[in-house]
Amino acid sequence: MREVEQRRHSVRSIPVYLKKPPQERAGTRRRAAGSGVSWDAIISPRMHLFSAMFLLVMLAEMPSEQALYPSPEEGWQIYSSAQDADGKCICTVVAPAQNMCNRDPRSRQLRQLMEKVQNISQSMEVLDLRTYRDLQYVRNTESLMKVVDGKLKVASDNPRSLNPKGFQELKDKVNQLLPLLPVLEQYKADAKMILRLREEVRNLSLVLMAIQEEMGAYDYEELRQRVLLLETRLHSCMQKLGCGKLTGVSNPITVRASGSRFGSWMTDTMIPSSDNRVWSMDGYFKGRRVLEYRTMNDFMKGQNFVQHLLPHPWAGTGHVVYNGSLYYNKYQSNIIIKYHFRSRSVLVQRSLSGAGYNNTFPYSWGGSSDIDLMADENGLWAVYTTIPNAGNIVISRLEPQSLEVLQTWDTGFPKRSAGESFMICGTLYVTNSHLAGAKIYFAYYTNTSSYEYTDIPFHNQYSHISMMDYNPRERVLYTWNNGHQVLYNVTLFQVIKTSGD
Repeated sequence: MREVEQRRHSVRSIPVYLKKPPQERAGTRRRAAGSGVSWDAIISPRMHLFSAMFLLVMLAEMPSEQALYPSPEEGWQIYSSAQDADGKCICTVVAPAQNMCNRDPRSRQLRQLMEKVQNISQSMEVLDLRTYRDLQYVRNTESLMKVVDGKLKVASDNPRSLNPKGFQELKDKVNQLLPLLPVLEQYKADAKMILRLREEVRNLSLVLMAIQEEMGAYDYEELRQRVLLLETRLHSCMQKLGCGKLTGVSNPITVRASGSRFGSWMTDTMIPSSDNRVWSMDGYFKGRRVLEYRTMNDFMKGQNFVQHLLPHPWAGTGHVVYNGSLYYNKYQSNIIIKYHFRSRSVLVQRSLSGAGYNNTFPYSWGGSSDIDLMADENGLWAVYTTIPNAGNIVISRLEPQSLEVLQTWDTGFPKRSAGESFMICGTLYVTNSHLAGAKIYFAYYTNTSSYEYTDIPFHNQYSHISMMDYNPRERVLYTWNNGHQVLYNVTLFQVIKTSGD
């Protein structure tokens, strides 16, 4: 096993952009009504353009076995995994440095071919723009052509009806059509260019076939095995995806607007869970009513819900659902209660020793937010503070069954200066405000008992966040923002270990 560091390799790719013409300019055949003027001569170069582009696409999609792979000791590596701002999983495959292959004559040939393909692509873009411009001009003269055609038809049927005035009008109309001639000449030139491009593409195809035949001497069974190994390691990378360092937060996704200014909403945070229920708890003061929705879609529509009436009221908004149970802070106390939804009963309650409550050490927005319960990939956590800790944030990892404190960390960050906080992969991230302009300002790493100041902005769309929690199962942030239930996707960066070939 060896650590593959981010800076040891660079990712290189050469994109080829083949621009598809707009739908409205597709190569259809039209005939001006009553004019007898065929548009085939005007549109047909577009058809040739499409043929050439299709051939290029076919070349780009030739079998992957034509790719040049390094020798086993220069094997490709999967070095990191992450999740982008849209919630998609990313695993990065890094090839060896480019100079390893620079001396290969086939590599030079392929680079030259790639340059030719790019040149052809650029030429096609120029043709595309010019064709669109000229076609618009032709379309604009269509009505004038209809008028001229009508007058010619009348003159042909009844020559005596063409008096000097009518003849002059017809002559003027024909003169207005004269600028159309150079446009049509340009179309002829473009058609010749397309024929030349088609010939170049045909030559490229022959060269690629020759390279393919030359590579036939290589052991493709070994190459196939290397590809399978790479796929296996990529799959392993995706399986390991989950924990990482927070590097970005997406734009907000408003799911619903409901309830009062303060509250909390959540889904089950236990990773193996397949529970799709959504819970909503409106308000922060002496609340007892929990609404349970069957699915997220039901929550969005405000339908198909049942009500739980808690035996003890809650304080704050720092609640969390973990493995089918609700963990919350009991009103006017530092007691944590575990309430089981299916049995509708309290399974356990326990005092969080020394923890402040009843707005002794809340977040900056107040709201009895002294004790904030949360869950991440590592389990169940409590974020709070005590008088001996001088109001600084304390993190405790809890045993989910008994609520016993397993380990505690003093972050040194004043809780009243924090807008909200959440745990990801054993790291506590703290925002510097609950108002507009807030950002993720501080991170405390429990695995190393160290901290750093961060600068991760996010859009506080409704300007008053009273709840922000991470769900490790969905890898999103749940927030309650001024009566709006909002989601954020997160970007996590991770350097993972991968074995050599």
